[in-house]
Amino acid sequence: MATIVSRPVVKLGKHTDDYFFTGMSLLVLGTVFLGFARSYFLAGTVRAHLPSAIIHVHAVVFSSWILLFVAQTTLVSIGRIGWHKKLGILGIILACLLVLLGTLAIIDATRRHFTPPGLTPGMFLAVDLGEMAAFGFLVGWGIRARRDGAAHKRLILLGTLVTLFAAVNRWPFAFIHQIPPSTEFVIDAFLLFIIAFDLVTRRKIHRTTGWGSLLIFLLPPAMFTLGRTPFWVHFTEWVQR
Repeated sequence: MATIVSRPVVKLGKHTDDYFFTGMSLLVLGTVFLGFARSYFLAGTVRAHLPSAIIHVHAVVFSSWILLFVAQTTLVSIGRIGWHKKLGILGIILACLLVLLGTLAIIDATRRHFTPPGLTPGMFLAVDLGEMAAFGFLVGWGIRARRDGAAHKRLILLGTLVTLFAAVNRWPFAFIHQIPPSTEFVIDAFLLFIIAFDLVTRRKIHRTTGWGSLLIFLLPPAMFTLGRTPFWVHFTEWVQR
């Protein structure tokens, strides 16, 4: 009888997983800086001319989350797991604040009748609230799965990717604004990086990568559809009052 030999998971190095997620966190940091450099980071941060106080507070909390994300992935890659766990408490606090302040910032923008090009007020409100809900869901799932390192790091990364739509939409490149789905293409490229990494190192897509990527991929079209419904249009008008 022939012997069946299972195909082992590819091991590219003891710390390959850690280095990948550290690299992804730096890529996230670069994405955010590129998107908000002119309007926020290079404009003096707290001295930047933002439209309201809530936007200022939201910007500080969002920036803190991104910096903490980079710090946490770096701590894991250098073996400082104890520090990583201690800072995780701050991460929980920032995640809750980000959902709360992000929602308030979205409502504030809607009341100021701010609408990005190509979107109706209802679509803007639906998409941004959907992103906040997805962030809260993925990060909350990641916190609950913190004892499962592989799932935890993927869920936190995926949750952070949801927050990048606004940053990518502000990239100073013409193609972002000329082709309607360009922002989604950039975010999808991030998802493909994670999927490709899973396939190379694990020979399969991790369940959290699969479900999280599917959620992020379906989020924009689902929210665009919701934003066009009569109920949501009336709801948006109520928020704008």
